[in-house]
Amino acid sequence: MNVKIYHNPRCSKSRQTLQLLEEQGVQAEVIEYLKTPPTSDELDNILTLLDMQPRELMRKSEAEYKETGMDNPELARSALIAGMVSSPKLIERPIVLANGKAAIGRPPESVLAIL
Repeated sequence: MNVKIYHNPRCSKSRQTLQLLEEQGVQAEVIEYLKTPPTSDELDNILTLLDMQPRELMRKSEAEYKETGMDNPELARSALIAGMVSSPKLIERPIVLANGKAAIGRPPESVLAIL
């Protein structure tokens, strides 16, 4: 099984989700998305798998949300995705991809449904 986790080691939910995967015997490819953000195409695919719109995957409480203008309701999907790619701190975490599906590890146990 090919499993990826978009991970932030400083985030407790991300660490708990990674630990849960390991406890399930899953060897996930760990992508520290703040260092290696997804491309626009990858993020667009993740959003499709999650059945979410870009703003639903954004961390709106981050200062960058307003500082980068992502709070502008007129922005198109492509602009919102580009904003998350250029400011990956705005992307909700952790995101796990497995079996052609995606889940956000909030709570961490929610990723078990796609394994």
